[in-house]
Amino acid sequence: MQAKQMMLGLLGSAVLGGGVAVGGYKLLEPERPYAPQAVAADPNVRYTSELRSSTYAVPEGLNFVAAAASVTPAVVHVMTEYAPKMSDNGAARMDPFLRQFFGDDLGQYHSPQAGPQMGSGSGVIIAANGYIVTNNHVIDKADKIEVVLDDKRKFKAELVGTDPNTDLALLKVDATSLPFIRYGNSDQVKVGEWVLAVGNPFNLNSTVTAGIISAKGRNINILRREDNMGIESFLQTDAVVNPGNSGGALVNLNGDLVGINSAIASRSGAFEGYSFAVPSSIVSKVVDDLLKYKVVQRALLGVNIREVDATLASEKKLKTLNGVYVMGLGQNSAAAEAGLREGDIITEINGVTVNTSSQLQEQVARFRPGDKIKVSFLRDSSPKTVTATLRNSTGTTDIIREETASTIKYEGATLAPLSKQEMNRLGLEGGAKITGIGKSNFRETGIADGFIITSIDKHKVSKPQDVQRFLEAAKNGEGALVEGYYPDGRKAYYPIGQPN
Repeated sequence: MQAKQMMLGLLGSAVLGGGVAVGGYKLLEPERPYAPQAVAADPNVRYTSELRSSTYAVPEGLNFVAAAASVTPAVVHVMTEYAPKMSDNGAARMDPFLRQFFGDDLGQYHSPQAGPQMGSGSGVIIAANGYIVTNNHVIDKADKIEVVLDDKRKFKAELVGTDPNTDLALLKVDATSLPFIRYGNSDQVKVGEWVLAVGNPFNLNSTVTAGIISAKGRNINILRREDNMGIESFLQTDAVVNPGNSGGALVNLNGDLVGINSAIASRSGAFEGYSFAVPSSIVSKVVDDLLKYKVVQRALLGVNIREVDATLASEKKLKTLNGVYVMGLGQNSAAAEAGLREGDIITEINGVTVNTSSQLQEQVARFRPGDKIKVSFLRDSSPKTVTATLRNSTGTTDIIREETASTIKYEGATLAPLSKQEMNRLGLEGGAKITGIGKSNFRETGIADGFIITSIDKHKVSKPQDVQRFLEAAKNGEGALVEGYYPDGRKAYYPIGQPN
């Protein structure tokens, strides 16, 4: 019993001695300044660890530093401003009797939204004298366009021209000796090749991301148009692209421009794995056309095509799954003139293999009306090659010239083009304002001065000349239905017989 008490006493003394020793150490320890814990303002942002030096060398061919340094100064921030537009709010007040016959469109009243709206995107300087490529959707209908360079200089930009069919636009700023990016050959870009995307996502200037080319010749149906003239043959990449990157540069590791970033595949609106860029082969041709002609020269082969798959091969008893199948040909088209027939399978354009509709469109889109191309195809499994002379949308080989919208006199009335401010305020892409009704052959129609004609028998009116052309064509029929708006936003329809 005494031995047990002795052991407990020794253990208690040891514990007490240890506590005294630790307490004494803490009292004698030098005082350290208080270091509060840093807390990020944004809960989604975290600070990294302390800096550490590294002597690790990136393998040759995988270093993005040189390309990023050469490209970043030539990528600009495109800032747009839009005047207040009219918003629909009158359909609910329409007479129910009228709505029964004409639907909600009749009598819509448009009231202006409050304050200007702002937009943002990216652009690429392609010439030292101030020419900049961006996406059409970045500047579409903008009242004011400014660009901010990487060195923070700001310039007002002039819109040289647009091509909605490829979602490209060309801007010009009054400056010289600017850094610029040279075109690369997008045809030589290979799937799996490293590329960099440079732009201004979320207004974060000069952002560089890296990825690889995931696929070529992608059609994602983002440029669907009523005239079926949209050209989609995108480069697909997994480089991170977000809102604001549109119009920015996609470059190879040499710093050469191989594409203009245009779209992302996303359910949330932000990057989710893939982005798409217009290949430089199309960009360079569109820019050249806009500089020379102010309008893009679209060459057409004139075929209705379908991609060959197992279903079509079984249906048509085809012996190949390659190429594109000719479903039909336009009358007097380049393809018909060259000797192609329905049922032929186009396999190559100028020696370049085409297995999808987008690949065929991309190859033909490089040319202008009047240019000749070699078309290789299979007919009853036998290979053939013909030379086709491409045509324009009107069926001729002529170069299309820009038709300037101008004021004209027709049937005693005056038809004037809309100002850009009028189009933006009403959300229109064109039209013709009619005045002088009282002294014209339109006086019995019910149309009042200032009415803006936007369509005739569902044919879109972009300029005054369209009104004359469509109404002249309607004279041989039973008249026409004219649709449009008044300056206050009221929509109206007028049946027109044959102006005397």
